Amino acid sequence: MLAVDSLEAGYGDLQVLYDVDLTVEDGEYVTIVGPNGAGKSTVMKSVFGLTTYMGGTVTFQGGEISGLRPDQIITEGIGYVPQNDNVFPSMTVRENLEMGAYILDEVPQDAMQEVFDRFPVLEERQDQKAGSMSGGQQQMVAMGRALMLEPDLLLLDEPSAGLAPDLVEDMFDRVDIINEAGTAVLMVEQNAKEALRRCDRGYVLVQGRNRYEDAGDELLADEQVRRDFLGG
Repeated sequence: MLAVDSLEAGYGDLQVLYDVDLTVEDGEYVTIVGPNGAGKSTVMKSVFGLTTYMGGTVTFQGGEISGLRPDQIITEGIGYVPQNDNVFPSMTVRENLEMGAYILDEVPQDAMQEVFDRFPVLEERQDQKAGSMSGGQQQMVAMGRALMLEPDLLLLDEPSAGLAPDLVEDMFDRVDIINEAGTAVLMVEQNAKEALRRCDRGYVLVQGRNRYEDAGDELLADEQVRRDFLGG
């Protein structure tokens, strides 16, 4: 579904990624982990057209999307949930979800209802300003908005960041459900052990380069990976 080949990208003149390779198959759940500053979020932003493209290719469903703008990439079937500032705080929950379908002439009510079915609290609080909700609820709003166009691939950048410890497992459960319903997931996650435990495959990125790639459970069992990147 997604193929990142020899990607080089960054911000302005600053190069962050060097010759990065990555794939996501149809319906697969893939996680990128690594130390702070490794370029994990830059990979996600590069796939979504938010960085300076410097070389290599990104293809999706067989077509090259390298260098396309985010508004063009959305139409290809990719949804993106950034780590920070990922809701419109002064807008209601429903208005935030409607913004997820802004490229359509009409808001698809069946997609709206499907989001409400996945996140019941959003239906209960659909008239509440998103900025007044808890961090976990705002994350649900952001994920729900990205799902409004029923993407084939969902990009999640650090979805557990800032969540209370008792909400982290619930967030992971919700990602599992989204993936099990048929949406492929590419996720960057600080909670590396839990992310690798749940995903199909994982990548370890170090200093903007690929270091390891394997099944999630294989990376968890790798003594070198555990010692260097997972805290033993």
